Amino acid sequence: MTPAAGRALICAHSHPAISKGGAEIAAWSLFEGVQAAGRDAWFMGCVSEPAARLGSAITQPFGARQFLYAAGAFDWFKFANQDASFPRQFGEVLTELRPDLVHFHHYVNFGLESFLHIRRVLPNCKIVLTLHEYQAICNHYGQMITRQRKSLCYGASPRDCNRCFPEFSQADFFLRRAYAMRFFDLVDQFIAPSRFLAERYVKWGLPEARMAVIENVTAEVASAPPAPPPPSKVLRIGFFGQISLLKGIHVLLDAARLLEEAGATGIAFDIHGDHTNQPAEFQSDFLARLETAGSNVRFHGAYDNARVDHLMRGVDAVLVPSIWWENSPVVIQECLRANRPVICSDIGGMAEKVRDGVDGLHFPVGSAAALAGLLRELDADRGRLAALMGSMRRPAPAAATLAAHLRLYDEVCAAPC
Repeated sequence: MTPAAGRALICAHSHPAISKGGAEIAAWSLFEGVQAAGRDAWFMGCVSEPAARLGSAITQPFGARQFLYAAGAFDWFKFANQDASFPRQFGEVLTELRPDLVHFHHYVNFGLESFLHIRRVLPNCKIVLTLHEYQAICNHYGQMITRQRKSLCYGASPRDCNRCFPEFSQADFFLRRAYAMRFFDLVDQFIAPSRFLAERYVKWGLPEARMAVIENVTAEVASAPPAPPPPSKVLRIGFFGQISLLKGIHVLLDAARLLEEAGATGIAFDIHGDHTNQPAEFQSDFLARLETAGSNVRFHGAYDNARVDHLMRGVDAVLVPSIWWENSPVVIQECLRANRPVICSDIGGMAEKVRDGVDGLHFPVGSAAALAGLLRELDADRGRLAALMGSMRRPAPAAATLAAHLRLYDEVCAAPC
């Protein structure tokens, strides 16, 4: 039986050959899985460097099944693509491929208007959107963190958003939401990788009937849980991923300093990640904090995601100290795959994905003192981490997550236009 969604174009706001963020890795893994399932699939990523244009905004530098869009001017307030060449060139790709379905992992760089371009060129083509962060809800990089105090935000409104961004009026924020909803109305199916994210968007106004909760596709899971790390006198805590303020790196460094001052020499931190794409002010602050963090902190820099399993197996637990809500951090899926307990902030998608006392342990968001105290307890009782390695759930096999996406594709494409 021929699947209803036999041809799929999968789009991401970046490309894993250029950036190793969670959304582009998830989109790429899905693309590879759809191809492996015997269906026609293409991938379109982006690079935010207009200088990368080689005469055309959309090129194929990585192969016949891959497209790269060199994004032009972009209105970050409305998520409007101001590149005048994009509608025509995107339309030409759509006309050539004639996909049954276009699946976006983000609308950044493409612009919300991309959904309308698809409708105009291929009226019967279905549109699926996997949501990442809270971009449409929150103008502060979609993080739902207040701009001035960096405190958690629990809901958006024109009045509250105007307080964070006084340069935009309450009317601006009202119109911003109306603009986004105009294009979201064209989306046939939304996907959220966590219930928490889905609930936030439904509360904001997206239709619950068009919202599905499906985890992102990740690398395949080994048949048996990896072995625990070899015994050591030092409790090794790993940090993996993007190094930024909202990822809570300062919480880690402050906890490391507190432990050093307390003479807790049996706990060490291994930081794996990249900070060079962050604002200059943050980079300077991070490097200055590293200088004073003490001998219990080692910074290893950026890493190849293909090595993450190997690196994680060298630590006793992985720290996810983000100070924002998160959605479904890829690093948590990687920890489950590597059978390493997760120590994470007690909010959002982190608290949903990591069962406290089962898959890992929670600590109060932003509290370096609480984190330091928890790590001292774990250092004194190594049996707690060993017990967690025995109770941790295994992540869903990539094949099962892929199958859930393909079933959804077929259901969406079989539905009347």
